[in-house]
Amino acid sequence: MPVKRPHSERSRPSVFWVLAALILPLGSLLARFRVVDGEKMPRSGALILAPNHYSEIDPVMIGIVSWKLGRLPRFLAKESLFHVPVLGWFLRRSGQVPVSRAGATRGSAPLEAAQKIIDDGRIVIIYPEGSLTRDPDLWPMRGKTGAARMALEHRIPVIPIAHWGTQQVLPRYGKKISWFPRKTIDVKVGDPVDLSAFEGRNLDSATLSEATSAIMDAITALLEDLRAEKAPRPRWDPAEHNQKETGRFDG
Repeated sequence: MPVKRPHSERSRPSVFWVLAALILPLGSLLARFRVVDGEKMPRSGALILAPNHYSEIDPVMIGIVSWKLGRLPRFLAKESLFHVPVLGWFLRRSGQVPVSRAGATRGSAPLEAAQKIIDDGRIVIIYPEGSLTRDPDLWPMRGKTGAARMALEHRIPVIPIAHWGTQQVLPRYGKKISWFPRKTIDVKVGDPVDLSAFEGRNLDSATLSEATSAIMDAITALLEDLRAEKAPRPRWDPAEHNQKETGRFDG
């Protein structure tokens, strides 16, 4: 990976050092990362990093890339994971954000997390698709509005990022990691998504849907560059194919 930039956030001792010591060697065994335009990742300040999502091991791979680019990765994670022994401790100590998928906390937790991210000048990694893509060829599907709402309400820039190759490590909903041979994962970082057209507007469903489409367009364009092919149009919509948008599915 050509980009090596020290960052004060990463240089301070923290539980991330323990996580890095555990995860980075395993990640290096699984894959080599080829990053394009890594310098576009801001070195400081609050931001939303918005990747595509097609494998359950994606967060590990994007976390490694974020670390290598000098930023400490923080995700919106299922609240239930925080109750798992040991794992829950690491999640809490590393500043991951618990989000309930049901009940009153589902809407409030991400917004409260956004304010803390702003105050601390950190980044949060949000998958706008909300779950693994249902698209049969692993192109990004229709996005959900959480990332757009967070960005517009709190004026946080959205940095799109796309990756390709993780499916060779662990296929979508696969149960077995492929360790050998070592895989190559291509990653491309984009410019901040231009959401200026939506600033000052009511954040109703129409506005948030338009802003989300802009984010998904940026992610898809990066993936088109990595795959050297064009994504199908229109973008895959699970509702139009009688698919659930959460949980596993046969695809």
